[in-house]
Amino acid sequence: MNLLQAIILGIVQGITEFLPISSSGHLIVLQRVFGMEEPALTFDIVVHLGTLLAIVAVFWADIVAIIKNPFGKMTGLLIVGTIPAVIAGLFLRNVMETHFRSGIWLAAAFTLTGFLLVLADRFVTGQKEERDITWLDALFIGCCQALAIPPGISRSGTTITGALTRGLTRETAARFSFLLAIIAISGAGALEIAEVVQDGARVEAIGIMPLIFGFLAAAMVGYLCIRLLLKLIKACKLKYFSIYLWVLAGLILVDYFVINHLF
Repeated sequence: MNLLQAIILGIVQGITEFLPISSSGHLIVLQRVFGMEEPALTFDIVVHLGTLLAIVAVFWADIVAIIKNPFGKMTGLLIVGTIPAVIAGLFLRNVMETHFRSGIWLAAAFTLTGFLLVLADRFVTGQKEERDITWLDALFIGCCQALAIPPGISRSGTTITGALTRGLTRETAARFSFLLAIIAISGAGALEIAEVVQDGARVEAIGIMPLIFGFLAAAMVGYLCIRLLLKLIKACKLKYFSIYLWVLAGLILVDYFVINHLF
């Protein structure tokens, strides 16, 4: 992986993490375009940590408030919302690299995400603010997050859709989704870092500089995109992202069955 590829992948991660189109799925497609054979999961985690930095920067006040009141309701809601993803992650982690990176899977996952976003647009009159989120709401949104662990299924798309179906306003749904992402990305990053410490060859295969530049690109672009999304969330029609995802899924299927260049 060279620096230009790392920067492009970081930029794509920063954009797609905060749009409901699956950052991990796009990274796989781009890695195929670039012909990469390095341990992709390590790089994926590093650029995800870059977007984690962006989320922390934007929601710093919320994070400080939670730290100051560690036994408050929001802390409990985030814990409840994280449990399903932890359980699902323990079962799926060992098969992520082998079973969820094929063209057929990605096409199916992008298509499913598109349908979820169409469903989300049907729920536009939510009234629940942050103070109104219930424990059942948090658990349901957490289960939606667990469904998005495999690449191609958007984490932000499924959690925001789940939140909207539970009656949350669009702004509240987005904020809760991003706060959940802090825990999810931190946990995945901690596990990956532990493995990297035990197997330094995974870093050497990619290179330190591409990891650093990918991280910085994801952080800077992610910060800008999350600010933009929070301003536009009320006016945003998620079905437009669905159209993009279905076109992308169609192109992947054409490649898989006809061209055989990427998959």
